[in-house]
Amino acid sequence: MRILIVDDEEDFRNSAAEALGLAGHDVCPCATGDEARSRIEKETFDCVLTDLRLPGTGGLDLLRLAASRMPDCILIVMTAYASLESAVEALRIGAHDYLPKPVRLEALRRKVDFFDRHRAALAENRFLRGALEVDIPPTGLVGSSEAITTIHRLIAKVAPTDSTVLITGETGTGKELVAHGIHRASPRGDLPFVAVNCGSIPETLLEGQLFGHVRGAYTGADRDKPGLFEVAGNGTVFLDEIGEMPLALQPKLLRALETREILRVGSTAPLRFTARVVAATHRDLGKMIEAGQFRADLYYRLNVFEIPIPPLRERRQDIRGIAAHLLERICRRVNRPVPALQPEALQALESYRWPGNVRELANILERAVIMAEGPRIGLGEIPGLAPPAEGAPADDLRTALGHLETAHIRRVIAKYAGDKKRAAEALGIGLSSLYRKLGETPSPPAPGETP
Repeated sequence: MRILIVDDEEDFRNSAAEALGLAGHDVCPCATGDEARSRIEKETFDCVLTDLRLPGTGGLDLLRLAASRMPDCILIVMTAYASLESAVEALRIGAHDYLPKPVRLEALRRKVDFFDRHRAALAENRFLRGALEVDIPPTGLVGSSEAITTIHRLIAKVAPTDSTVLITGETGTGKELVAHGIHRASPRGDLPFVAVNCGSIPETLLEGQLFGHVRGAYTGADRDKPGLFEVAGNGTVFLDEIGEMPLALQPKLLRALETREILRVGSTAPLRFTARVVAATHRDLGKMIEAGQFRADLYYRLNVFEIPIPPLRERRQDIRGIAAHLLERICRRVNRPVPALQPEALQALESYRWPGNVRELANILERAVIMAEGPRIGLGEIPGLAPPAEGAPADDLRTALGHLETAHIRRVIAKYAGDKKRAAEALGIGLSSLYRKLGETPSPPAPGETP
């Protein structure tokens, strides 16, 4: 945890900071209430450990400030002047515990570790409860495969911390969904989530977008402008496509992450930031480092906790559930009833390699919903999918020709906007032959229509 210790007794303050630091916590000691107030107003802490009697701002006022700004913060009071009134008031404000002085360091360490485990359990419960209260998990990643289950578990573990997270995976796998899931499951979940695509902003503008600028920094800068690190406040900054960040800007980002300070363009006065940083990339950063395109020190600073997302072709058992979810979402948006996927259409979806991953699947299903003229989606509504890339004997001429024939038929059907009768005429075959070659069952005729 990130812990703020407030105590005017120097020996105890330093000893407690050392003991908790050795236990793995990030400790910030303060000697006065005013100093602590200033830090609480600018930074985020997981635990505030404070004496009641302090120079300047008193301990109870610090508790009120911390409780209002950081609702999930653990508040622990220490005092040598214990009284029933002060204890009741501290608990009313939201203090989790009340320790009389002198405080034994080992007892303090155990107490803090207990609340650390308690805080992590609450965050994980919140994450899992969200998964039960909605149709899909808080990450938005649908599926029951081992890979998706592992991702959910990793999010639940890292969300309660302030650790920097690197999300890796191919384009269209859902990296931003994972970033949102981390943010929502964290104590920062009600605070801003600010995203920037490092590859979509020109190099000359990206620095100002991230760190802000001061008036007069360059032509057109007629006023001070905060960057995204400031706008995020105590929330989360999501650096999407971090592999596209210009090499010249990478040292500035590294310095910001290491010092937790930023410099607006044109300024010499550093500003502290408290936002959490989550980054994502579809690039192989290891190869980029070897090619001199990405800094190794920045990579190690970003890759504190990695969450890899496998491509859709490696978790085909999730396609059925993903397709059902996407169809429901698409139909809700276009105000249409949800069509049923025919078995042959679902088989085609599960056999395709999906180079564009879930994003490509969503696009194909949206087109199918638009093209569908009835309550079902068959192969005719999803033309153009390649034949199965895996499992077909490459040397079997009959099988290969069959795949080519099927793909051609689907393309012709698409050309005639799904009209299979016209497609059959253009192909020079009967309608029943077209259905047979596609492995479909002809739709029953409408009332009054000749079969």
